[in-house]
Amino acid sequence: MMKTGTVFLVGAGPGDIGLITVKGLEAIRQADVILYDRLANPKLLEFASSDCELIYSGKLPDRHILRQEKINDLLVEKALAGKTVVRLKGGDPGVFGRVGEEAASLAQYQIPFEIVPGISSGIAAPLYAGIPVTHRDYAESFAVVTAHDKSKDGKPMLDWEGLARGVDTIAFYMGVGNLSFICENLIKHGKTTSTPVVLIQWGTFGRQKTLEGTLADIYEKAVEAKFSNPAIILVGEVVSLRGKISWFEKKPLYGRQILLARTSAGPSELAKALMDKGADVIEFPKWKKINVTIDLENIFSYDKMLFASPESVDEFFAAVMEKRMDIRQIKADFYGHSSKTIKKLNERGFMADLADDLMPLGKCLVVGGECRQTDALVTSKKEIDRQFLPIFKRMLEEAEVNTMIFPSSASVEPFIEGLKECGIEASELLKNTSVVCMGSQSMKAVERAGIKPDGMPASATKEAVVDYLAAGE
Repeated sequence: MMKTGTVFLVGAGPGDIGLITVKGLEAIRQADVILYDRLANPKLLEFASSDCELIYSGKLPDRHILRQEKINDLLVEKALAGKTVVRLKGGDPGVFGRVGEEAASLAQYQIPFEIVPGISSGIAAPLYAGIPVTHRDYAESFAVVTAHDKSKDGKPMLDWEGLARGVDTIAFYMGVGNLSFICENLIKHGKTTSTPVVLIQWGTFGRQKTLEGTLADIYEKAVEAKFSNPAIILVGEVVSLRGKISWFEKKPLYGRQILLARTSAGPSELAKALMDKGADVIEFPKWKKINVTIDLENIFSYDKMLFASPESVDEFFAAVMEKRMDIRQIKADFYGHSSKTIKKLNERGFMADLADDLMPLGKCLVVGGECRQTDALVTSKKEIDRQFLPIFKRMLEEAEVNTMIFPSSASVEPFIEGLKECGIEASELLKNTSVVCMGSQSMKAVERAGIKPDGMPASATKEAVVDYLAAGE
């Protein structure tokens, strides 16, 4: 008899992937199946194993990809098949996340489950906008309120008097469509027209937007600004603190929505550096690695060894150690295709030069790449993870990319070919985008591909890229 799997009902937090809990991240890493919502940052899926099944269960205001009943059934079906299942939900699963219904379905079939709390958007988004929801001088009470419910017209049936007179700070979730109704009822039941209000869209993302006003004028401002969900509406005197302690929007790359061409299956230090400085980063393509048997029979006969990527360094030395070979017998001079590759070699105690300085003398081996002019050693193979193509397209639809980064010449062609698999032409996608190249070789490859580069940083390092973008280049 097949053993029943376990289901983890996980809060993904409000958007910034750094706000996922340790327990939530562990659940993602061990999952066989993940059902994820629209508001769960898709970048969290990159922590899943390459063979994890990803199922989109997002909901939009005007349509449902999967209805709640179908989601419940899928959780049961996958768990009964012995799978470890993660239901990944934006924010906290217990705050308007319908986790109670999903847990009840699992309990009905005696399926073991755990509920992993997440940071709720109604608290996190205001903090990223510089507003604590409570403050000893302004607010001693706080309420979270759904701004739409199951009533026929979708307008919330609430204790408006209790909210207006009894609560200092109110966070309405997903309520932009009912903003006028909310303001009218709060004023009608006791809030002054001058009560501060802030709308926070895509809170904790680099594309976070805020709009300030009062109960008297915020609706007109929202219409003029074409403000839309997903957003938190925060009402209360504590909103006035924003001017003093706003911090996230002061980060040097706040507002940068960056598309980063990838050649590696591993995590990107550049992407992390950009996000740490306030940018949104979409990485493409997503790669998965296929291990191969590495033939090291003739490595001692070469005068030069050119490592094609940082990963090729790790894979090469892992194979050498596994075969218990004496690395001291390698007489070759080491070269790297990029500064990151050279750094990897340096970390292992080897001096190395850039490939640009490689002299065409002596017998050369390319490690982890291909070369028509010399021998090559394949350390691993990789292919585009096609399960991520529809995820990437949805990320593009939600974002407004304004910056493109090509970190190496090798990143250009796979990026363009990957876009074609999504039905997207690179020239069309990037026509109003600032294209940044990390080095002269990258710039030449971009130009050969028919894309106009806008510039490059002083050096091909993540620090130089951050400085270049922060300077407004």
